[in-house]
Amino acid sequence: MNLSSSLLSADFACLQDQACTVEPFVDRFHWDVMDGHFVPNLTFGPPVVNALRKRLQRPFDIHLMIDHPLTYAPQFEVHPEDSITFHVETLDDPRAVIETIAGLPARIGISLRPGTPLDALAQHLDSVQLVLIMSVEPGFGGQAFLPNAIERIRTLRRMIGSRPVEIAVDGGIHASNIDQVVSAGADTIIAGSAIFGQPDPARGAIELREAAG
Repeated sequence: MNLSSSLLSADFACLQDQACTVEPFVDRFHWDVMDGHFVPNLTFGPPVVNALRKRLQRPFDIHLMIDHPLTYAPQFEVHPEDSITFHVETLDDPRAVIETIAGLPARIGISLRPGTPLDALAQHLDSVQLVLIMSVEPGFGGQAFLPNAIERIRTLRRMIGSRPVEIAVDGGIHASNIDQVVSAGADTIIAGSAIFGQPDPARGAIELREAAG
């Protein structure tokens, strides 16, 4: 299991310090990029993500919760082990977005809202390396885990079959439910408040790994 810490839940006043504190205990950093249109929130953009890309060693998962990923995906400075994930519900043509990310040195990820049928991903599974299952409604951290995400993970695992496609899950994952998410078929767990909402974020990351089994 990979553990990706969501910086949406970190203290923005000391973002680099918080990231460095947990870096030895996580596998990746997750960035929720929001435009205030696709979801009702504004967060990070390329200037912030690119500035930290120069200072952190772990791979970045850049999650574009925006209407026009075609415009913004090329603005991120990425390494080959990084991923850029966009939503199948985007206003841009998903095939064009996939081609654009493929032209960058980054892995291609695709995501969908909790209410979007998994069938919407079927035609793209041969073209991506990662599928992100949202286990909360995208937009804000600290939400409760949606129980139907467990069955969606199991169904997606069957859909993927033998393809080399990673399943990541994001939203409401804590020590009390991480084992269920991993058992259902998740390869990567994205956690925000379960790490940065703790008095000791590093200890929060360690406890999540221990709880995953």
